Amino acid sequence: MVILYEVHNGLYVNMTNRCPCACVFCLRQTKDEMENSGSLWLEREPSADEVINEFSKFDMEKYEEVVFCGFGEPTERLEDVLKVAEFIKKTYDIPTRINTNGLSDLIHKKDTAPMFEGLIDTVSISLNTPNPERYLELTRNKFGIESFDALLNFAKNVKKYVKKVVLTTVSTTLTAQEEAECRDICSRLGVDYRIRPFE
Repeated sequence: MVILYEVHNGLYVNMTNRCPCACVFCLRQTKDEMENSGSLWLEREPSADEVINEFSKFDMEKYEEVVFCGFGEPTERLEDVLKVAEFIKKTYDIPTRINTNGLSDLIHKKDTAPMFEGLIDTVSISLNTPNPERYLELTRNKFGIESFDALLNFAKNVKKYVKKVVLTTVSTTLTAQEEAECRDICSRLGVDYRIRPFE
C-alpha cells in the first residue's frame, strides 16, 4: 500500500481515497499512480501512526516539502492529517503543504481554518473556474451550488492561519477572460493565483 511517494522534490502523503467530488478531469479516473509511485488506491486507510512510521523509510533531507495529496481529498481526514503534520513540524525542518478542493468546512460542518495554524505552511486550493454553476458542473460534488462560495470563504479564512494560500486552475481549460476573472477573485481574497500545467 503506497502511503508516501515522491513527486519531483516533494514527498507526498496518500491517506485517503475518499472525496466529495467526482471531477471530470480527475487524474484518478484515467490512471492508478503518479510519477511511478505505484498504485495510490488504498486497501484501507492507514492510521496516523502508520503514516508517521513510514517517514523513517525516507531520507527527509532530500525533499523540499511534504505535501498532503493522494487519490482522495486530504481534509476528509483532517484531524489525522494535522496529527501527521504536527509530527513533521516537530521532527523535520521542512515545509508542509496541503492540496485540497477547499470544501473542508462543508465536509466537517464547521469552520476548519483555525485548525491549520502552525501545522500547514501552504494551502493550495483547486478553484477550477470563476463561475459557481460551472464549478458544480466540473466537480460534480455532493454539496451542490453552495460549494463554490464555501470554497472562497475557506480560502479567505484560512489565510489568517497559514503563510501562503494559492488558488489554482489548469492551463488550457479556461479562456483568457475566465483566467482574468479567477485572478480578480484571488486579488479580492488576498491570495495567490497559479495556473498549473495540464497533466
